[in-house]
Amino acid sequence: MKRRQFLAHTSALAVGASSVVLISHASAQNKDDAVVVGCTAALSGPLGSLGMGMKAGVDAAFSQINAQGGVNGRTVRFDVLDDAYVPARSVENVRKLLGDSNVVALMGCLGTPNNAAITPVVEEAGITHLAPLTGAASLRRSDFRHLFHVRASYTDEIQRLVGSLVSMGIKDLAVVHLDNPYGREVLEDAVKAMTQVGIKAVATVALATDGANMESVLAAIKQAKPSAVLLGTAGAATTALVAGLRKQSTMLPIAGVSASLTQDGIRQLGGLVQGVGLTTVFPDPWQAKHKLVRDYQAAMTAMGARTFDSGSLEGYVNARIMVEALTRAGKGAGREKVRQGVASIRNLDLGGFSVDYSPAAGRVGSKYVGLGILGADGRLKV
Repeated sequence: MKRRQFLAHTSALAVGASSVVLISHASAQNKDDAVVVGCTAALSGPLGSLGMGMKAGVDAAFSQINAQGGVNGRTVRFDVLDDAYVPARSVENVRKLLGDSNVVALMGCLGTPNNAAITPVVEEAGITHLAPLTGAASLRRSDFRHLFHVRASYTDEIQRLVGSLVSMGIKDLAVVHLDNPYGREVLEDAVKAMTQVGIKAVATVALATDGANMESVLAAIKQAKPSAVLLGTAGAATTALVAGLRKQSTMLPIAGVSASLTQDGIRQLGGLVQGVGLTTVFPDPWQAKHKLVRDYQAAMTAMGARTFDSGSLEGYVNARIMVEALTRAGKGAGREKVRQGVASIRNLDLGGFSVDYSPAAGRVGSKYVGLGILGADGRLKV
C-alpha cells in the first residue's frame, strides 16, 4: 500500500458496485456416519455477516471434499451454533457441542471475547480448536495446548499498518476501537506500535459494540483533527462509523485491521469504502494466480456464490487445513488423534498459502500480513 495510492483513492470517492455472497450448506449425505466439526459463531447480531461469510467458505470446502469421497471415506460436516457474539451463549454452545460424541474438533469460533470465554472449557475438555476467528495475542499462550491458530495476530497486523502509515508521512493518528476485549487489545497494540516509531495518538476513542455512542465518537474525532483514523473495530458498528467519518470529510484517510469491515458492510457502504485501507491475512480472493484461490472460487461457484470475499476465503482455508488434519488422524479417530493430526502439519502448501505447526511456530500457522486499498467496487486492491 503506497502513499500515492492510499491518498488518491481517498480523494476520489465514487459510487461503486458491490454484491452479496449467497450462503449455501454443505451436503450432509450419510449424516449418521459423518465426521462432525463444531463451531459457535455469530450468525446474527453485530458480527452476523462475518460469521455467515466464514460459514459459507467452510461449507463450500466440505462440499467440495465430500464430492470427492469425503475424508477417509466419511462425509465431513460443519455444525454451527449461533451465539450472536454473546460470550455466555458461546460457552453454552460449546458445552452442547462437547456433549455430542460425533464432534471431533472445533473450528472457527468467532470473536475475541467469545474465545476468551470458551478457551478454558476447550482446554479442560481436551478438544482441538483450529483457527479461532481472532488475532488476539492474549489467546496465543503456550499453555493453550489445544488452540491452533491460522491467521496472523492483530499485533502483526497493527505493526504493519502503523509502519506503513508512518512511512507515508501520516503521523497524527486517531484510534477508534470497540469497547470490548477485542477493541482494547487492538488499541494496546496500536499504542505500542506508535511508541516504537516515536509517535502518539492524537485521540483514542471507544465505540460501543452496538454503535450507541456513535455521535460522541464522531465528535471526538472531528475535534482531534487527525491526519488519519485507524480502526480497531469490527462488525456493523464499523459500517456506521465509516459512513459517519465520510460525511464529516471525504478526504480523511481511514485504515483498519482485517476484521474491521465485513463484506456486508462493504456492500452497504457502496462507493464510500473507496480508499479505505485494510490489512489482509490471506491471499486476495479474486487473484486466481494462486491454486488455492482457484480451488476456492470453484468451490464457491459450485455452491451458487456470485462473488468472492476474504471472509469466505478464510473459512475455506481453515476447512482445508482441518481436512488435512482429519486425514492424518485416520478413519474413526477421536479427538486426541485429531489434535495430533493438526500438530503434525509442517509447511503445508495449499497452493499459494502455507501453514506450519512445528514447535517453533508456537501453534500459529501463518504470519502472513498484506495491505490493500478498497476500490469503489468494494474489491481490495493489494
